[in-house]
Amino acid sequence: MEFLKVHNTLVIFRRELKSFFDSPMSYVILVIFAVVTGYFFTNTFFLYGQSDMRALFGIVPLVYLFFVPGITMSLISREKGLGTIEIISTLPIKDRDIVLGKYLAGFSLVLIALLTTSLHYITLIAVGNEIDHGAVFTGYLGLALVGGVYASIGLFASGLTDNQVVSFIIAIAIVFVFWLMDKMLIFVPDSLAGIVQYMSVEFHLSNISRGVIDTRNLIYFSSVIGFFLFLTTRLVESRRWN
Repeated sequence: MEFLKVHNTLVIFRRELKSFFDSPMSYVILVIFAVVTGYFFTNTFFLYGQSDMRALFGIVPLVYLFFVPGITMSLISREKGLGTIEIISTLPIKDRDIVLGKYLAGFSLVLIALLTTSLHYITLIAVGNEIDHGAVFTGYLGLALVGGVYASIGLFASGLTDNQVVSFIIAIAIVFVFWLMDKMLIFVPDSLAGIVQYMSVEFHLSNISRGVIDTRNLIYFSSVIGFFLFLTTRLVESRRWN
């Protein structure tokens, strides 16, 4: 039974990943991501003489605010718009397998986008700069986890509507709230400041980026991802009763 669950998830995963790369829009989004992140890296490298990855790691979370909703907006909303979500729901595949397969496809595209930035890391090594490889590793780990959180949010937003544009806007709004939380602490009562800070994605990302891999940060990321995947599964299940 466990093998069938994994197989079903992989079927959905491969289907979604293939549809990504069958669409020219996916390539456009990936190119835009690479160009924007590359621009800020080369600016600090050539204009300011800053030969490390800090500028890149600082800009990627901002690019994520639009990039991740852009690649996840169609994962479920497209199926709803075409009416294929009902067909998929009649197959002997559990709703959680459908959601997990689609999530893994979206998350994989985030990782592929991150992989394009490794060219800058290779550039720094090639020019002989002293690099803290451990900090680079934790920086990429943090960015991957943030991308995973935003992909789960984007998938949830995609499950709320059959309109991809609306899904994109909803995802940006939710992602922006998580990104903004630690920047609004001065407006929050002291009794709630700790809770709001803990809910902030940037707070946990900054901890990991400094090389501190705390289990509390890992629990936070996995919990948020699990929460939105759970909500998305409930949304997909509700289609059976509509």
